[in-house]
This record gives sequence, C-alpha cells and structure tokens, in this order.
Amino acid sequence: MLSVSDASAIIQQNQLTLPTETVPLTNATGRVLRETVRADRDFPPFDRVAMDGIAIRYTDYETGQRTFQVAGMQRAGQEQQQLSDAGTCLEAMTGAMLPADADTIVRYEDISITDGWATVLVDSIQAGQSIHFRATDRRAGDELLPIGTRLDATQIAVAASVGMAILTVTALPRVALISTGDELVDVATTPLPYQIRRSNTYMLRTALTSVGITATLHHIVDDEAALESELTTLLATHDVLILSGGVSAGKADFVPDVLAKLGVQKQFHKVAQRPGKPLWFGTVVETTPKTVFALPGNPVSTVLCAYRYVLPYLRASLGLAAAPAYYAQLTAPVTFPADLTYFIPVRLTSEPDGRTLAHPLPGSGSADFANLLDADAFLELPASQGQFGAGDVFRVWPTR
Repeated sequence: MLSVSDASAIIQQNQLTLPTETVPLTNATGRVLRETVRADRDFPPFDRVAMDGIAIRYTDYETGQRTFQVAGMQRAGQEQQQLSDAGTCLEAMTGAMLPADADTIVRYEDISITDGWATVLVDSIQAGQSIHFRATDRRAGDELLPIGTRLDATQIAVAASVGMAILTVTALPRVALISTGDELVDVATTPLPYQIRRSNTYMLRTALTSVGITATLHHIVDDEAALESELTTLLATHDVLILSGGVSAGKADFVPDVLAKLGVQKQFHKVAQRPGKPLWFGTVVETTPKTVFALPGNPVSTVLCAYRYVLPYLRASLGLAAAPAYYAQLTAPVTFPADLTYFIPVRLTSEPDGRTLAHPLPGSGSADFANLLDADAFLELPASQGQFGAGDVFRVWPTR
C-alpha cells in the first residue's frame, strides 16, 4: 500500500489542464481568475477628502487664523472647486476632490459655523490631515489581483472599480458523483429494513461547492453490466468521476475491474490509512484527459478522502494555491498501534493564548456518520507512531 504522502503526490501529478472562459463580472463570484487585473488609474485617482469638514490652507492656520469665511462647498462627485481667497475655506464632503489650493481638512467635530464663518476650536491641526492623497494605495498599472485569485466579494469590488465587466477565469470541470450499491435508496424513499438512504454523494456535492464546482448526481446498482454501461456514458461526458462504494474486496465490488475495462489506468489502489484504506485513483490519458476517484463507501471514509485528496486536487486543477496548513494540539492521549496513518475526527477549540486544541472523537469506526456531527476536522496522526500524547501537535484537515 502507498503512504498517504505518496498517494497525495500521485494525485497532484495528474492535475487536470482546464481551459479558460470569459464570464460577466456578475457571474464571477467564486471563480478562479486567469488574467491579471491592474489598476487603470491611480488609487485614489485624486487627492480625496477623507472626513466631512472644511478645507483650508494650512499656512493660514499656522499664522494664527482661527476663523474662516465659508466661500462655498465641495461635494463628492462634483468638479474640483477653487479655494481662491486667502483666509477663506470651503466646506468639503467625504469622498470629494480636495479643492484647489487647499491642503488640510478640519473636521466638523472640531469647528463651529455661525453666519457663514467657521471657527476652529482645537489647537492640534496637522498639515495635510484627513486627506487621502492621490496614488497612496496603488499607482496606475499596479497589479491588483494576480492570476489564481479566487474571486470573493472584495475581489469582485476591486475588479468593478477598474472597469472589468468581463473576466477571464478557469473553466469549471464537469464532475459526476456516483453512488453504487443495491442497499442504497433515494433520499425521499422510506428504506426497507435492509436498505439505507443515499447520503455520500450529497455530502460530496456540498463539499465541492467550496471550490465553486457544481456536480451531477448519479446512482448505479451493484451490477457489472450496468456499471460498464453507465460509466461509459459518464466518462464521455465528464472530466472527473467520483464514485462512492464498490472498491473494497467484496464479491459485489466491481468498480476497479470495470474501470480497467473502460481504459481507465489505475494509478493506485489502497492507501496505508484509516479510515479510507481502499481508496482508488485512476486516469484516462489516451484521449481527452479524465480523472476518476473511487472512494470507499463507508461515510467517514468518504468524507476523509474528499477533504484530504479530492478537494486539494480540484483546487490545484482550478489554479488555486494550496489551502493553508493548519495544526492543532491534542487534548487527550490517543493509541493507534496499526502501521497506518490515522485520521481521527476532532472537535476544534481556540484558546486565548492562540493555541488550537483538538478534542478527539474516535467514534465507532468508518460507518459512524453521526460522529462527524460533532467534528470540525480530521487530525492526521502519522504511521511512524503508535502513541500520541496530550499536547502533541499534528496537522488538521478541516471539514467545516
């Protein structure tokens, strides 16, 4: 069996090469940018009033003047006004251009205005205060959003501010999620005593939305001919197939043999880990590149493999940087003597001193789906150890 690190490396070596497409700015949320967005002018594009108040010449204040005749008003969105006469001021609104010949803003809170005269009430005025000077933030031509940025609300606002009504992004892969098994019935069906409702593909579909992908849902019974027929169609119409179930050593676990028959090249089958040991990964390279993940059907195994392998693979294929690595400290000792990497569900808490604590939730095995309701992540405990002490720190793979 492969180690976890070797399995992860093989998966990442087979990333999809996805084309680009253009989308309207209004449809770009969550997409991965494939062009550089640059400032089309200085940020801000003019000396900008940063506080409501009056605009003055600092030299007037510096020479002792405290009362200024109000000569007009500079509003936001209005052409620049001129502070023409010495000893006068203009009222100026936040966001407005700084009036010509003015160089300092005094807040309304620091003045009183009576009969058209503004009196400064404080003795702590600084030259240039309350002004957001031109090009303070960025200059025209500066890079604002690099290739590989996932566009959230802030990035969308930045793109809008420089007139990017159309954006070039990574085309989304076509992903099919396939549950297998005679024991599985539809969510809306009342199961018989020997049946259970399908849940893994719904979990996977939700997990994939974290990288902006919407997948189709399918179910195939444990029949070799049915698997071959339906997987043939799905391989022809999708870039990524993610199966759940049918990859262990049971007599009805036909998935590996059927995939081989369909020309999917096995990259590996089985990883030295618990849960999720039967994980299968393969590719089609002869024609249009395809990727196939066949995950163990036990729910906890499916969840672990999705967050440890599938999502990092899809992030990389979309052009996103790897998610930051997070670490947490065990709060109780754990014993796991098997020579396998152990992914234990944990509840995470944050301490005032900055530590993240991992509270182990071992549950009752890879079928204990309900145990994940209390878990925030899996803690990755290395195969090189069998005893893990309270206070030891390991990497976590968040599931929330």
